[in-house]
Formats: sequence, C-alpha cells, structure tokens
Amino acid sequence: MIAERFPRIRVVLSRTSHPGNIGSAARAMKTMGLSTLVLVSPANFPDKMARVMSSGAFDILDRARVCGSLEEALEGAALAVAFTARQRDLSHEPADIRDLACEALDVAAGQDVALVFGNETAGLTNEEVMLCNRLAHIPAEASYSSLNLAAAVQVVAYEFRRAALALMQAGGDACDASAGTIERAPMDDVERFYEHLEASILRSGFLDPKQPRRLMERMRRLFGRAGLEREELNILRGMLRAWDEGGKGLKGRTDGS
Repeated sequence: MIAERFPRIRVVLSRTSHPGNIGSAARAMKTMGLSTLVLVSPANFPDKMARVMSSGAFDILDRARVCGSLEEALEGAALAVAFTARQRDLSHEPADIRDLACEALDVAAGQDVALVFGNETAGLTNEEVMLCNRLAHIPAEASYSSLNLAAAVQVVAYEFRRAALALMQAGGDACDASAGTIERAPMDDVERFYEHLEASILRSGFLDPKQPRRLMERMRRLFGRAGLEREELNILRGMLRAWDEGGKGLKGRTDGS
C-alpha cells in the first residue's frame, strides 16, 4: 500500500522563506516514505542550505517541482488539504488529521492527493485555503500552536504512515468500503467550474459585482464539503451551460455534455 499510494501524495510548500526548511521538510518526508515535493514560489531554491538540512534526502530535492502558483501545484490532484493553525471564518470545516489520513489514502488508491503548507511566518492565505477542498490542523497546545514548517510536515507524514500501516495490519484496502468506486473531480476541473459558476451568476444579476468574494467563498465551502465526483461536476457544468444558453437545445440533458 505504501509503495503504491504514497507516490500519489504530494507535499506542497507555498512561498517558503528559508531554504533550510525545504531541506528539513524533505528529510521529514523521506523518513516516512513520502517522495513527491512541490514548491510554490520559494524565496530561494535550489540552495546549498536546503541540501545541508535535508540530511541526505537529495533525491527528493532533485525531483522537487517548482510552480508559480498554488493553482499550478494542485493540477491533477483530486484531494487538496490545507494545513493551518488559524481559525478561518468562511473556510471549510477542519477535519481530524487521522480521519483525513484515511480519506486521503482511499483517494490515493487511484488519484493524486496534495498536502498544502503555507509560509513559515504567515501560513496559508485565505485565498490559498479556499483553493483546497479540505482543511486540517495539528491539535497543538492552544496557547502556543505555532509549529516549525518542517515539524508540521513531519507530524502529518507520520500520521499518514501510521494510517497506512494500520490499514495493512487490518488486512483492508480502504477505510471506506465505497472508496474504490468513486472518481473525484480533479482540482483544476473544479477551479474551472468555480470560474464558470461565478460568471453565470454574475450575468444573472444574483451576484453583486462589487462584492463577489463572500458569496463565492461560501460556494467553495459548500462544494468542497460535498467532495464533488467527476460525474457530478459534469452535471453541474452542463446545467450552467444550459442556463447560459437559455436552455436551447438542451432540454432533458442530464449528463453534463
């Protein structure tokens, strides 16, 4: 299971300030069997300090992919989990990290998963959180919950390895019996749906063009909580196209084509 599913789990570090944290994160990943690292606009990379702090996890650093945006880093992923210590008013409901590890392993049986961590100082922005469809936090001491970036990666990687080993020992292939039959919509397709949705409700007059953000954040939360399957997303896109065209020639069509 680890050899088959862990390569589909990518660790995404957004806007890292210190190359040493990239190296330490790579070390944390390698000790738990994770190997796919994606960097979003790092301040310095490649960098000698990253290699020093990786303690020999050079293979992960050498294969690391650098992206210009979080949207690019999430392309192809069916599940994207934002890790944050801060409360977010309009974000997704935070998930228990152990429950989330099981869900992610189920998804990784056939699709990609992204674990997203923010900048060392400010963490993830609200906009970055809303690009993900799950939110999680490490249950640290409330009075001092700020973890070093690499330490956070280590804790999360450990929980994923722990969940995988427990599942193997139990002789199971999935935490959820129906998991193998579900094909989730990739994040980049979901983003195109949100763009289409915003344009459609803007044209309808329902969305105030002066204040579009709050409603769209609620829409992201609603559909993120639902966990859209590919077929469901196709249906929604088909409905939007029908509305855009006034329903001409699309009466009775439900397949989203």
